[in-house]
Amino acid sequence: MNDFLVAALYMFTPLEDFEAMRAPLKAFCVERDVRGSLLLASEGINGTICGPEEGVRQVLAHLRSDPRLRGLTHKEAWTHRHVFKRMKVRLKQEIVRLAVDGIDPNEIVGTYVKPEDWNDLISDPDVVVIDTRNDYEFAFGTFERALNPETQAFREFPAWVEGQEELKKKPKVAMFCTGGIRCEKATGWMLKHGFDEVYHLEGGILNYLEKVPEDESLWKGECFVFDDRVSVDHKLEPCWGAWVPEEARHIINEDTDYELGTRRDAAADELRTSNS
Repeated sequence: MNDFLVAALYMFTPLEDFEAMRAPLKAFCVERDVRGSLLLASEGINGTICGPEEGVRQVLAHLRSDPRLRGLTHKEAWTHRHVFKRMKVRLKQEIVRLAVDGIDPNEIVGTYVKPEDWNDLISDPDVVVIDTRNDYEFAFGTFERALNPETQAFREFPAWVEGQEELKKKPKVAMFCTGGIRCEKATGWMLKHGFDEVYHLEGGILNYLEKVPEDESLWKGECFVFDDRVSVDHKLEPCWGAWVPEEARHIINEDTDYELGTRRDAAADELRTSNS
């Protein structure tokens, strides 16, 4: 039975006391056998947690009891066991690292597109479709017509855009990522750098897979996630590494926790959604 709930969450909101939040939040999770990784920064919270349904829902309610996080949304999936080995709450400069000053999704962000409207947008030949995830994530699966920036870390994305003169010849840009958080920042950066029509998939790939029937889907392959599930299929069922593309084998090691290892640790620091 799938008794364990996985919740991917993030929210950009000022958290001036984020350092003081760390220890109590970790203790609250551990007491309920909830494991995973949460990132806290002055700009908000980001992460994925897993545990017994009651425990996970208590953690979510606890977070939303803070008025600043009342509007926190999350995406759900189910599994028959824990997908994390421990609970970590980390303090960061950014909850998703773009490494560019002055990008605040609460001030400037692209146009949200609901999953039900996404197919029409990315089928438009005047739209450039960009996958903002890393190269190994792209290798597991992506949307039709999507460009692969071939980045190894999200902070490389601005430099890739600046080197793509062809992008400026198209009037519209549609972007997507796992849970939506990377696009929150990436669309803001693009709007500040000369792109007038920038759209992004609301809730990311995970929301699309949940809302759009598989027989109508333009998604091809699996969606990589930063936990022991490795990837999920169109039904959000865990794949447990049954198939791993060659481009991703360097980050998959069954005997090593996903939060260890140089490449995986850097990726996990940047994004935990599933969310990331």
